[in-house]
Amino acid sequence: MDLGSENLAGALWESATVGRRGPKPRLSGHRIIDEAIALADAEGLDAVSMQRIGERLGVTKMALYRHIGGKAELLALMLDTAMGPPQIVDDPAKGWRAALTEWAQAVFHTSVKHPWTLQIAVGPRVFGPNELAWTEHGLRILTATALRPPERLDALALISGHVRALVQQSFDSAGLRITDTETRIRHTMASVITAHAEQYPAVAEALGRGAPADQIDNALNFGLARILDGIEAYHKKLRRMGPAHGRERPRSSAKEI
Repeated sequence: MDLGSENLAGALWESATVGRRGPKPRLSGHRIIDEAIALADAEGLDAVSMQRIGERLGVTKMALYRHIGGKAELLALMLDTAMGPPQIVDDPAKGWRAALTEWAQAVFHTSVKHPWTLQIAVGPRVFGPNELAWTEHGLRILTATALRPPERLDALALISGHVRALVQQSFDSAGLRITDTETRIRHTMASVITAHAEQYPAVAEALGRGAPADQIDNALNFGLARILDGIEAYHKKLRRMGPAHGRERPRSSAKEI
Protein backbone atom coordinates (compact mmCIF):
# COMPACT_ATOMS: atom_id res chain seq x y z
CA MET A 1 0.00 0.00 0.00
CA ASP A 2 1.46 3.38 -1.01
CA LEU A 3 1.67 6.36 1.33
CA GLY A 4 -1.42 8.02 -0.12
CA SER A 5 -3.50 4.87 0.36
CA GLU A 6 -2.15 4.46 3.88
CA ASN A 7 -3.21 8.01 4.73
CA LEU A 8 -6.70 7.39 3.33
CA ALA A 9 -7.00 4.12 5.23
CA GLY A 10 -6.03 5.88 8.44
CA ALA A 11 -8.53 8.67 7.87
CA LEU A 12 -11.40 6.32 6.97
CA TRP A 13 -10.91 3.76 9.68
CA GLU A 14 -9.78 6.05 12.49
CA SER A 15 -12.79 8.31 11.93
CA ALA A 16 -15.07 5.29 12.33
CA THR A 17 -13.99 4.95 15.97
CA VAL A 18 -14.66 8.59 16.86
CA GLY A 19 -18.09 9.06 18.45
CA ARG A 20 -20.44 12.01 17.93
CA ARG A 21 -21.95 12.15 21.40
CA GLY A 22 -22.13 15.33 23.40
CA PRO A 23 -22.33 18.93 22.15
CA LYS A 24 -20.94 19.61 18.71
CA PRO A 25 -17.64 21.46 18.72
CA ARG A 26 -17.43 24.60 16.63
CA LEU A 27 -15.30 22.72 14.13
CA SER A 28 -14.58 19.01 13.75
CA GLY A 29 -13.89 16.48 11.05
CA HIS A 30 -17.50 15.31 11.23
CA ARG A 31 -18.85 18.84 10.80
CA ILE A 32 -16.60 19.42 7.81
CA ILE A 33 -17.70 16.18 6.16
CA ASP A 34 -21.39 16.89 6.81
CA GLU A 35 -21.03 20.36 5.31
CA ALA A 36 -19.18 19.00 2.29
CA ILE A 37 -21.96 16.44 1.70
CA ALA A 38 -24.62 19.13 1.97
CA LEU A 39 -22.71 21.24 -0.56
CA ALA A 40 -22.31 18.31 -2.98
CA ASP A 41 -26.00 17.44 -2.66
CA ALA A 42 -26.98 21.03 -3.44
CA GLU A 43 -24.47 21.96 -6.15
CA GLY A 44 -22.63 18.82 -7.25
CA LEU A 45 -19.18 17.49 -6.51
CA ASP A 46 -17.40 20.13 -8.61
CA ALA A 47 -18.59 22.77 -6.16
CA VAL A 48 -16.82 21.12 -3.23
CA SER A 49 -13.57 22.79 -2.25
CA MET A 50 -11.86 23.57 1.05
CA GLN A 51 -12.44 27.26 0.31
CA ARG A 52 -16.21 26.84 -0.12
CA ILE A 53 -16.55 24.60 2.92
CA GLY A 54 -14.59 27.05 5.04
CA GLU A 55 -16.86 29.89 3.92
CA ARG A 56 -19.97 27.89 4.83
CA LEU A 57 -18.56 27.08 8.25
CA GLY A 58 -17.26 30.58 8.87
CA VAL A 59 -13.61 29.57 9.19
CA THR A 60 -10.50 29.90 7.07
CA LYS A 61 -9.54 27.21 4.61
CA MET A 62 -6.39 26.50 6.60
CA ALA A 63 -8.45 25.77 9.71
CA LEU A 64 -9.96 22.78 7.93
CA TYR A 65 -6.60 21.14 7.41
CA ARG A 66 -6.24 20.62 11.16
CA HIS A 67 -9.09 18.10 10.86
CA ILE A 68 -8.97 16.88 7.23
CA GLY A 69 -5.65 16.07 5.59
CA GLY A 70 -6.61 17.16 2.09
CA LYS A 71 -9.10 16.89 -0.79
CA ALA A 72 -8.52 13.16 -1.41
CA GLU A 73 -9.16 12.39 2.24
CA LEU A 74 -12.24 14.61 2.25
CA LEU A 75 -13.76 12.87 -0.78
CA ALA A 76 -13.15 9.41 0.67
CA LEU A 77 -14.79 10.40 3.95
CA MET A 78 -17.71 12.02 2.12
CA LEU A 79 -18.35 8.83 0.16
CA ASP A 80 -18.28 6.54 3.16
CA THR A 81 -20.38 8.87 5.31
CA ALA A 82 -22.99 9.41 2.58
CA MET A 83 -23.32 5.66 2.02
CA GLY A 84 -23.92 4.97 5.69
CA PRO A 85 -24.27 1.41 6.99
CA PRO A 86 -26.59 -0.92 5.06
CA GLN A 87 -30.12 -0.50 6.43
CA ILE A 88 -31.25 -4.01 5.56
CA VAL A 89 -32.77 -6.60 7.89
CA ASP A 90 -31.30 -10.09 7.53
CA ASP A 91 -33.96 -12.75 7.04
CA PRO A 92 -32.62 -16.10 5.80
CA ALA A 93 -36.18 -17.30 5.15
CA LYS A 94 -36.59 -14.90 2.23
CA GLY A 95 -33.98 -16.73 0.13
CA TRP A 96 -30.86 -15.34 -1.51
CA ARG A 97 -32.60 -13.95 -4.62
CA ALA A 98 -35.04 -11.83 -2.65
CA ALA A 99 -32.28 -10.74 -0.27
CA LEU A 100 -29.98 -9.73 -3.13
CA THR A 101 -32.81 -7.84 -4.82
CA GLU A 102 -33.38 -5.90 -1.60
CA TRP A 103 -29.65 -5.21 -1.36
CA ALA A 104 -29.47 -3.88 -4.93
CA GLN A 105 -32.55 -1.69 -4.48
CA ALA A 106 -31.09 -0.28 -1.26
CA VAL A 107 -27.83 0.55 -3.08
CA PHE A 108 -29.85 2.25 -5.82
CA HIS A 109 -31.87 4.44 -3.45
CA THR A 110 -28.80 5.36 -1.40
CA SER A 111 -26.92 6.36 -4.56
CA VAL A 112 -29.86 8.38 -5.89
CA LYS A 113 -29.84 10.43 -2.67
CA HIS A 114 -26.19 11.32 -3.30
CA PRO A 115 -25.50 10.83 -7.05
CA TRP A 116 -22.09 12.51 -6.79
CA THR A 117 -20.85 9.42 -4.94
CA LEU A 118 -20.62 7.68 -8.33
CA GLN A 119 -17.83 10.08 -9.28
CA ILE A 120 -15.80 9.04 -6.23
CA ALA A 121 -16.59 5.31 -6.15
CA VAL A 122 -14.40 4.39 -9.13
CA GLY A 123 -11.22 2.41 -9.62
CA PRO A 124 -8.97 0.74 -7.06
CA ARG A 125 -9.25 2.59 -3.75
CA VAL A 126 -9.40 2.12 -0.02
CA PHE A 127 -12.91 1.18 1.14
CA GLY A 128 -14.23 2.75 4.31
CA PRO A 129 -16.17 0.83 6.98
CA ASN A 130 -19.60 1.62 5.51
CA GLU A 131 -18.72 0.75 1.91
CA LEU A 132 -17.05 -2.43 3.12
CA ALA A 133 -20.15 -3.27 5.19
CA TRP A 134 -22.32 -3.04 2.04
CA THR A 135 -19.91 -5.37 0.25
CA GLU A 136 -19.83 -7.76 3.20
CA HIS A 137 -23.61 -7.89 3.32
CA GLY A 138 -23.93 -8.68 -0.39
CA LEU A 139 -21.24 -11.36 -0.26
CA ARG A 140 -22.82 -12.91 2.81
CA ILE A 141 -26.11 -13.28 0.92
CA LEU A 142 -24.30 -15.09 -1.88
CA THR A 143 -22.83 -17.69 0.50
CA ALA A 144 -26.21 -19.43 0.13
CA THR A 145 -25.26 -20.18 -3.49
CA ALA A 146 -22.67 -22.56 -4.93
CA LEU A 147 -20.54 -19.69 -6.25
CA ARG A 148 -16.92 -19.57 -5.14
CA PRO A 149 -15.86 -16.49 -3.09
CA PRO A 150 -14.23 -14.72 -6.10
CA GLU A 151 -17.34 -15.45 -8.18
CA ARG A 152 -19.53 -13.90 -5.48
CA LEU A 153 -17.47 -10.74 -5.80
CA ASP A 154 -17.89 -10.85 -9.59
CA ALA A 155 -21.65 -11.28 -9.16
CA LEU A 156 -21.80 -8.20 -6.91
CA ALA A 157 -19.77 -6.24 -9.46
CA LEU A 158 -22.25 -7.23 -12.19
CA ILE A 159 -25.25 -6.19 -10.10
CA SER A 160 -23.57 -2.97 -8.95
CA GLY A 161 -22.77 -2.05 -12.55
CA HIS A 162 -26.43 -2.40 -13.51
CA VAL A 163 -27.51 -0.31 -10.51
CA ARG A 164 -24.90 2.33 -11.28
CA ALA A 165 -26.09 2.68 -14.89
CA LEU A 166 -29.70 3.17 -13.78
CA VAL A 167 -28.70 5.75 -11.17
CA GLN A 168 -26.92 7.73 -13.87
CA GLN A 169 -30.03 7.60 -16.07
CA SER A 170 -32.14 8.90 -13.19
CA PHE A 171 -30.91 12.48 -13.62
CA ASP A 172 -31.14 14.95 -16.48
CA SER A 173 -28.31 17.15 -17.76
CA ALA A 174 -29.16 19.78 -15.15
CA GLY A 175 -28.85 17.24 -12.35
CA LEU A 176 -32.58 17.03 -11.65
CA ARG A 177 -34.02 13.70 -10.51
CA ILE A 178 -36.13 11.78 -13.03
CA THR A 179 -38.30 8.83 -12.03
CA ASP A 180 -39.96 8.22 -15.39
CA THR A 181 -37.15 8.23 -17.95
CA GLU A 182 -38.87 5.87 -20.38
CA THR A 183 -42.18 7.71 -20.14
CA ARG A 184 -40.45 11.00 -20.91
CA ILE A 185 -38.68 9.46 -23.91
CA ARG A 186 -42.04 8.24 -25.19
CA HIS A 187 -43.52 11.71 -24.80
CA THR A 188 -40.52 13.57 -26.24
CA MET A 189 -40.14 11.24 -29.22
CA ALA A 190 -43.84 10.67 -29.92
CA SER A 191 -44.07 12.79 -33.05
CA VAL A 192 -40.73 11.53 -34.41
CA ILE A 193 -41.68 7.89 -33.85
CA THR A 194 -45.06 8.40 -35.50
CA ALA A 195 -43.50 10.08 -38.53
CA HIS A 196 -40.76 7.46 -38.97
CA ALA A 197 -42.43 4.27 -37.72
CA GLU A 198 -41.83 2.45 -41.02
CA GLN A 199 -38.11 3.14 -40.85
CA TYR A 200 -37.80 2.20 -37.16
CA PRO A 201 -40.55 -0.39 -36.58
CA ALA A 202 -38.86 -2.10 -33.61
CA VAL A 203 -38.45 1.21 -31.80
CA ALA A 204 -42.04 2.18 -32.61
CA GLU A 205 -43.26 -1.13 -31.18
CA ALA A 206 -41.16 -0.85 -28.02
CA LEU A 207 -42.23 2.74 -27.37
CA GLY A 208 -45.82 2.21 -28.45
CA ARG A 209 -48.72 3.29 -26.30
CA GLY A 210 -50.03 -0.22 -25.78
CA ALA A 211 -47.30 -1.33 -23.37
CA PRO A 212 -48.59 -2.52 -19.95
CA ALA A 213 -48.02 0.00 -17.17
CA ASP A 214 -45.87 -2.44 -15.14
CA GLN A 215 -43.46 -2.78 -18.06
CA ILE A 216 -42.72 0.94 -18.33
CA ASP A 217 -39.92 2.62 -16.33
CA ASN A 218 -39.00 -0.78 -14.93
CA ALA A 219 -35.43 -1.12 -16.21
CA LEU A 220 -33.90 -1.45 -12.73
CA ASN A 221 -36.02 -4.38 -11.62
CA PHE A 222 -36.22 -6.03 -15.06
CA GLY A 223 -32.44 -5.98 -15.49
CA LEU A 224 -31.84 -7.10 -11.93
CA ALA A 225 -34.23 -10.05 -12.34
CA ARG A 226 -32.50 -11.16 -15.54
CA ILE A 227 -29.06 -10.93 -13.90
CA LEU A 228 -30.32 -13.03 -11.01
CA ASP A 229 -31.80 -15.51 -13.49
CA GLY A 230 -28.30 -15.99 -14.85
CA ILE A 231 -26.71 -16.32 -11.40
CA GLU A 232 -29.42 -18.80 -10.40
CA ALA A 233 -28.85 -20.90 -13.52
CA TYR A 234 -25.10 -20.93 -12.84
CA HIS A 235 -25.72 -21.81 -9.18
CA LYS A 236 -27.87 -24.80 -10.20
CA LYS A 237 -25.23 -25.92 -12.69
CA LEU A 238 -22.56 -25.89 -9.98
CA ARG A 239 -24.77 -27.87 -7.62
CA ARG A 240 -25.22 -30.53 -10.30
CA MET A 241 -21.45 -30.67 -10.75
CA GLY A 242 -21.04 -31.30 -7.03
CA PRO A 243 -17.99 -30.95 -4.76
CA ALA A 244 -15.94 -33.29 -6.96
CA HIS A 245 -15.09 -30.26 -9.11
CA GLY A 246 -13.45 -28.48 -6.20
CA ARG A 247 -16.45 -26.36 -5.34
CA GLU A 248 -17.19 -25.66 -1.69
CA ARG A 249 -20.65 -26.65 -0.51
CA PRO A 250 -22.97 -23.64 -0.08
CA ARG A 251 -24.45 -22.97 3.31
CA SER A 252 -27.88 -24.45 3.75
CA SER A 253 -30.69 -21.91 3.93
CA ALA A 254 -34.28 -21.97 5.05
CA LYS A 255 -35.39 -21.45 1.48
CA GLU A 256 -33.35 -23.51 -0.97
CA ILE A 257 -33.34 -22.75 -4.71
